[in-house]
Amino acid sequence: MGCLADFAPETPEGLMHELSICQSLLDIVLDTARKNDATRVSRVNVEIGELRGVVPDSLTFYFEFLTKDTMAEGAELHIDIVPARKRCRTCGAMHLDEGDGVRCPLCQSTDAELVMGMELQIRDIEVE
Repeated sequence: MGCLADFAPETPEGLMHELSICQSLLDIVLDTARKNDATRVSRVNVEIGELRGVVPDSLTFYFEFLTKDTMAEGAELHIDIVPARKRCRTCGAMHLDEGDGVRCPLCQSTDAELVMGMELQIRDIEVE
């Protein structure tokens, strides 16, 4: 039998990023489930910003691997990717983040702040 890396999907970012994120996510899920007297976790819904650099297929792979022999074994991991959005500091308009130097579609300003796209959070956990 090989090591975990032998079976993990190949990603340009490497393997440890998603593994450590998934381990932290699972720790929170199991702790929350125990505190709520759950016997089984059936679904975990997470939000991940598109700029976070997380590969959903890798996260799903590690989730399935790490949940074996836990109350979350067989649980569905549902991932919502949050698009990157900026808010114009001049007029307050929201627009998709399409890189540096993109002008606001309303006032043409390039002065904007990133307000969405870096999320990494558990939205909710379904338990039995």
